[in-house]
Amino acid sequence: MSIAKAVISGIVYRNPEKRFTGNNIPVTSFTLNIDEKEQSLIRVVARGNLAETIESAITKGDKIVVEGRLQVSSFQAEDGNEKKVMEIDLSSFEVINSTKTNSTASKSTDDVVKFSEVEMDDVLIGEEEIPF
Repeated sequence: MSIAKAVISGIVYRNPEKRFTGNNIPVTSFTLNIDEKEQSLIRVVARGNLAETIESAITKGDKIVVEGRLQVSSFQAEDGNEKKVMEIDLSSFEVINSTKTNSTASKSTDDVVKFSEVEMDDVLIGEEEIPF
């Protein structure tokens, strides 16, 4: 069993982009800058209802915390070489500081908006399952 859960905070670097799978399931992806001093980007992907929520809740410049499964995707670049990208398969997120002024996701830093599809009881594991 492979465990690769991540919780990362950062600034939304690129606005969310929504597309649909062949089965008409929404998939929204965006880029998160996880280092304010340097450009350290990680791709975040949300599916289903969470994809719809994230598209309307965040925008470029928002400070958020994401939680999900860390995974590696590969694709073929224009030069023909295979490239690998580390990304987070999103299970929940929190908006810490929003750039939106007239939305329900716009809150002060004291008010945190949390969106989640997974309850923590569903992902808890026993010590015997930890591979290290």
